[in-house]
Amino acid sequence: MRQQSRVLVLVSTVVLLGACASTSQTGPLGFFVTSVGAGKGADLGGLAGADAHCQKLASAVGAGQRNWRAYLSTTSVAAAGAVPAVPAVHARDRIGQGPWFNAKGEMIASDVANLHNANNLTKATALDEKGAPVKGRGDTPNQHDILTGSRPDGTAFGGPGAFTCGNWTQSGEGSAVIGHHDRTGLSADPWAVSWNSSHQTRGCGQEALVSTGGAGLFYCFAAN
Repeated sequence: MRQQSRVLVLVSTVVLLGACASTSQTGPLGFFVTSVGAGKGADLGGLAGADAHCQKLASAVGAGQRNWRAYLSTTSVAAAGAVPAVPAVHARDRIGQGPWFNAKGEMIASDVANLHNANNLTKATALDEKGAPVKGRGDTPNQHDILTGSRPDGTAFGGPGAFTCGNWTQSGEGSAVIGHHDRTGLSADPWAVSWNSSHQTRGCGQEALVSTGGAGLFYCFAAN
């Protein structure tokens, strides 16, 4: 009887360990903050240029086989003469379905809904493609302003406006909406600690981005 009990305990332990293994929260690189910007402030060469930058950085660390997309929204552009109207693009629709893991294998979000609700994105987990932390509030220099051009739910702002630096083609006047990757700000208000929709920049050039606590960095997600 005593031997039978030991067998049952052993079987239960194996089952428990198997269950833990099947719910592992680790996975391949599928998310990162760019270690460097494109070099021209918020002029990223549009969405195509931003995506190419994500792909280049991912390829440099052996993750180029995945389809990388920048987490950026663009506003709609009205028709002008023979040029047709261009609809808005929402960041949340560009990045696939998840789940997404950082360079250390830590899950950032299980899906799009989780990403825009109770995600695991903090200064400790919002790493660059090499697995290095990104400087935040309290570091020198502060680089926690991450370009997004998005509302908190990951959608674009309505109509043309100073939210995306000319849909990521301007490096002079204008502004763009940014988020704080370290989830910190001047207050504890939701907007101040938002990862994707905190405030607007003072301009679109590199110096303007730096002056508000940024470096022209943005989020990259694997869409497949």
